[in-house]
Amino acid sequence: MPHRPYALLFDLDGTLADSIALLLASFRHTFESHDAPVPPDDEWIAGIGTPLITQMRQFVPTEDEAQRMILTYREFQRAHHDEMLHEFEGVAETLALLKARGHAMALVTSKGNDLAHRALAWLHLLDYIDVIVGMESTERHKPDPAPVLHALAALDARPDRALFLGDSPHDIAAGNAAGVTSVAALWGPFPRTALEGAAPDYFLEHIRALPALVSRLDEGRAP
Repeated sequence: MPHRPYALLFDLDGTLADSIALLLASFRHTFESHDAPVPPDDEWIAGIGTPLITQMRQFVPTEDEAQRMILTYREFQRAHHDEMLHEFEGVAETLALLKARGHAMALVTSKGNDLAHRALAWLHLLDYIDVIVGMESTERHKPDPAPVLHALAALDARPDRALFLGDSPHDIAAGNAAGVTSVAALWGPFPRTALEGAAPDYFLEHIRALPALVSRLDEGRAP
């Protein structure tokens, strides 16, 4: 019997959404507002793909202060979300094509579920995504495989017939641990060297190359 089309899982920030400027502005505003030393951008970027509280705890000495700073961060992010969030070129057309080919698709992000939904709506991508797995969806988060496994269960998909596209080493680690095909997006903020260390199965230079890769995987022709 023919296989179901591959299930396709996507990270949000740095993969579908060009949001790094928004994330960095939110982080700088937060630390400056709390009179805290502002870490270098690259140190903050290294944690993108993990929950915000996980990032904040690395730079703040107490849990109370971390929680207060998260409130400031989220307030700024919500206020500037729509003006600073953009679609990467080719994302909508690529997801539309894959949807038309019958692929079930899920978003797997460490962002809160409400902001993930808002981002997809703002970028006009909601019609293509069948399942949203955000921070509140699982107790454990990337790089743990729990969010990927949750998405697979929701899509009724097998790991060996699924692909996870993400721009961070945390995405790749989660995908590898879940047993799906892991694909590194090279248009996000992480350098290729950082992604190589996570050992993805494939690299993509542009999201428009994804349908061809998926076709090869579906037909068993991918190396």
